[in-house]
Amino acid sequence: MESAIETFLTTSVLAFMLTFVRLGSAIMIMPGVGDSFVSTRIRLHIGVALSFALFPLAMPYMPDPLPSTFGLLVLIAMEFVIGLFIGTIARVLMSAMDTAGMVISISSGLGNAQVFNPSMATQGSLVGALLSVTGVVMLFQFNLHHLLFIGIMESYEMFPLGAIPDTGSMAELMSRTVSASFSIGVKIAAPFIVMTLLIYVGMGVLSRLMPQIQVFILALPMQILLSIALLAMVLSAAVMYWIAQFEQGMVFFLRASGG
Repeated sequence: MESAIETFLTTSVLAFMLTFVRLGSAIMIMPGVGDSFVSTRIRLHIGVALSFALFPLAMPYMPDPLPSTFGLLVLIAMEFVIGLFIGTIARVLMSAMDTAGMVISISSGLGNAQVFNPSMATQGSLVGALLSVTGVVMLFQFNLHHLLFIGIMESYEMFPLGAIPDTGSMAELMSRTVSASFSIGVKIAAPFIVMTLLIYVGMGVLSRLMPQIQVFILALPMQILLSIALLAMVLSAAVMYWIAQFEQGMVFFLRASGG
């Protein structure tokens, strides 16, 4: 009986604690459950519940023999860093919507319209807030938050317990993710960039033909109206494209993790 209790305390409790550190730190910043409008207490409850459900899957990765007190502190610190890294990867992929919204706002003449973006917990463009909140809703609608949790568990293949993380690989993966996120945002905003370019070329030609007319002042309402109409036409396609790219990015992370 004492042996069973000792085994439980030294394996199951340690596995739960280390799983909670990695999973909880990722949940605190990942999109959806980690957004600013989600209470910290709710995030904590989600992290504890998922850790209880998933820590048996992490038990085969537990260090043997058990680390000393100092080794345990180092292990917890490394798990915290790894969890933040995984959550940041998902957050960077989510930021593509905010990037697209910023580009759309500038190209449509709405760059001065600033609102609070609840997804990014900061002031941002009006269109960026719309796209970010819509992206969070679609994230849960298509159950892509499951990929986030699966990615955390599969990360034990890429970042084994007790091993020092490969900072070079982490930096490379982060740079690729940032580059992909910016590219996705620009592609989503590409129709607005082309439309704005055509409008300004037409205004430039018109101003040369009729220099006495304030063409840019007269054309600004038309630019905003066309941008709103174009947004209504391409919004669904833009969101679906981002969903596909987000899923592809998380699947790439799973493959890199060996899952």
